[in-house]
Amino acid sequence: MGRRTKGRRAGDGCARSWHGRTLAAAAAAAALCVPLAPAGRAVAAPGTAEARTAEVRTGAEGGSTAADDPSGPYAFAEDASPVEGASGTTDSELLRPGRTYRSSVGVAGRDGRLYYRLELDAVSDAYVSVTAVPRPGATVSYSDGLKVSLQDANGRNCSFSGTVHFGATQSPHPVAAWASRETSGEQYACQAAGTYYVVVERTGAGGSRSRTTAPSGTGSSAALPWDLELGYVSEPGLKSSGSTSAPEVWDSASPAPLVGAAQSRRGGAGFSGAAPLGQGVWKDGIRPGQTLFYKVPVDWGQQVHATVDLGSASGGEGSVGTALVMSLYNPVRGLVDDVGSGYDGGQRSAALHPLPPVAYENRYALADRVSGMRFAGSYYLVVHLAAQVADRFGEGPFGLTLRVRVDGKARKGPSYDGSPTPRDVFTAPEGGSDGTGGETAADGAVGTGNGGGDAGRGGIMKLIAVGGIGAGTLLTLTLGLWTVIARRRAARTVRPVPEDADTASASLPTRAPAPWEHGATRGR
Repeated sequence: MGRRTKGRRAGDGCARSWHGRTLAAAAAAAALCVPLAPAGRAVAAPGTAEARTAEVRTGAEGGSTAADDPSGPYAFAEDASPVEGASGTTDSELLRPGRTYRSSVGVAGRDGRLYYRLELDAVSDAYVSVTAVPRPGATVSYSDGLKVSLQDANGRNCSFSGTVHFGATQSPHPVAAWASRETSGEQYACQAAGTYYVVVERTGAGGSRSRTTAPSGTGSSAALPWDLELGYVSEPGLKSSGSTSAPEVWDSASPAPLVGAAQSRRGGAGFSGAAPLGQGVWKDGIRPGQTLFYKVPVDWGQQVHATVDLGSASGGEGSVGTALVMSLYNPVRGLVDDVGSGYDGGQRSAALHPLPPVAYENRYALADRVSGMRFAGSYYLVVHLAAQVADRFGEGPFGLTLRVRVDGKARKGPSYDGSPTPRDVFTAPEGGSDGTGGETAADGAVGTGNGGGDAGRGGIMKLIAVGGIGAGTLLTLTLGLWTVIARRRAARTVRPVPEDADTASASLPTRAPAPWEHGATRGR
């Protein structure tokens, strides 16, 4: 709070400096008011996701964590619209494609079951993902989780219901499940245009499925609602039908993990603020109970591989059975796969099993980890460290290393008969998989202009640089022009220089130095 107050006062002073000054003095004041970022950092606009992320977490450098944010352990999308889930279909609210919504689910209504409405045509595929965020102070059991279904007007499921659980971590953190309506392939239900319903249910000890089997100590969890973030993506049909079977042959060998010096990159606190990662070795810091979000551009025909390393502790003893979980989500926030590891204070490593190259036809596979690799775009790596680690090894932060590899040459994507909504959801962000196409920060990190933490600040740095250069150029030209005019006036008249003329030269500011368990295992 003190930092923000100081910023406002400085801004007010800059605003006041424009009054009662000549053009030259005003230009000097403008140049001096341009905020300069410390090396490797950029100034985030107040109220943005970047600003909130910077305030609530400083990664391995210490400070508060995302879980300390008064708004909760998850950074919801800034443009999320509030929507209230209905206890029945009749009063359910309409969700629109390309929009993000914020809601909550408790144990009220039909035992924690909520309904939302979709209006679908007969040719587009629809994907709805729901992220559940237990509120601070909640406890969760192994079986607590979230179930998402998409149903037609006759109550038939359009796809297998997506279900996630907190699993053996029993550590509250954001978990996401998805459901879909597909019109391609050998589908028989949910093909007509009309009204469909998204059904969101809490499951387990705190939800509707096993209230009578709730373990002791979870009563508070059952009484607390979970916040929800809902996303709805629409995918157009193809111009012409193609293969309706998944590729049978692909390189399933595990590549050697990348080695080399790691670049610092702070993870985001939510999907919308995920920090962009290209191919390379990246390091961060994570605290017990914290969840970090990263995104990797993966184009059509490319394979993504990821390994997460948790550094050794400086003290403590004992072990935590499932301490670290890394999950991979596709561009519509559908869970693809996850891997976990225990922790005994020594360094541990976990790697995702080999995944197929991104291909439209993968959707026809039976295995979730294959069918989920059906789109190009940003794939999300979500890393959670169980809160129980603090009981044995302290509050941290603990060193975290991510080794990301994207293999294969990008290919042309499918011929869609229209555009998806949102329009760029199936487009791999510019910059490429090698991470060299974005803006390079002073610490060597690479951004794409729309991430969280230190990531994605290249655009801001450009604005600051342009602002500084522009103000300096304006100041120089103005002072030169004023000098020429003053000399000409002196040559024509002997009148003294006006008393309010500002003839002092202004100095330019100095530039700063440049599940397995998803904590969420899936029901299969």
